Amino acid sequence: MSFNDVPWRQIDLNLLVAFAYLYRCRSVSQAAEQSCVSQSAMSHSLARLRRLFDDELFERKGHVMEPTEYAHQIAPALEQLLDTLSETLLNKAQFVPQKYDGVCRIGLTDYAELNFAPVIYDRIRAEAPKAQISFVNVNRSNYITLTEKEKLDLVIGSITEPDESFDNLILYTERHVCLVDPAQFATQMPLELAAFAETEHALVSPDGRLTTQVDQLLARAGLTRRVTVASRNFLTIQRLLRQRRLVAIVPLKMAQLACEDAGLKYFTPPLPVPDFDIAMLWLKKRQLDDKSLWLRGLIGNVLTEPTVGDDTGKQAGSG
Repeated sequence: MSFNDVPWRQIDLNLLVAFAYLYRCRSVSQAAEQSCVSQSAMSHSLARLRRLFDDELFERKGHVMEPTEYAHQIAPALEQLLDTLSETLLNKAQFVPQKYDGVCRIGLTDYAELNFAPVIYDRIRAEAPKAQISFVNVNRSNYITLTEKEKLDLVIGSITEPDESFDNLILYTERHVCLVDPAQFATQMPLELAAFAETEHALVSPDGRLTTQVDQLLARAGLTRRVTVASRNFLTIQRLLRQRRLVAIVPLKMAQLACEDAGLKYFTPPLPVPDFDIAMLWLKKRQLDDKSLWLRGLIGNVLTEPTVGDDTGKQAGSG
């Protein structure tokens, strides 16, 4: 008999449970008592079972309901089916980080990956030493598609107005600074607004555009700037700044890394560049998933710790 030939509308899982109690107890009244239903309800289930299987199934012999030969034949299969349902569907195994040996898949924007991949890796491995971590580069244009395609547990970055299928939590607010090679500016730091506009600019541009809100702010002051180079990759901009008279407006945490790695310095911009939020996003359908709850708590804690966001870079001047 094929799947389509089975009279599924006539099959009630409760009937299979009733059969299991009847087969075990050999009594309608005892089966009803153990399954917490009335005796009349159990008798009704037995009648439906007989119609479903086209067999008497249980025959009264004295005070005992003896299974028929057919009932003995199907009992092992029904017991195995109920055990499988109980073990694989109804009794969901509790998520234990120390025992987890799967993969944690985390989507990170360029900014988030550069700043947080190492600390996220360390914390996950500390709590789940058997786990593997897969970092997937995402941006505002592809995070929805990649979350489904790559089965991402979380997404971290500056993603405003998340899609309605996602929940989100703002982790902290980031500010912008000006980053330069101090050898190229001598005692000029921090730059005044006019000097800032006259200096050639390098631009971290995730979408490839050569203008940003900074140009609008300058225009309000009657000034313009010239962006001579742009790149989607911050490390490229960091290398370009060295030994060149260029200035780049970057997030503070990126500037701190550049100061440590490349000997650059940063200062407060001479105009009010707006801050931006860094958020953690996850699919709403995974809101109550044990693994997702654990990862959200872990990453939420580690990315809001003071040691992650402190001002350890080399700042030039007071701005």
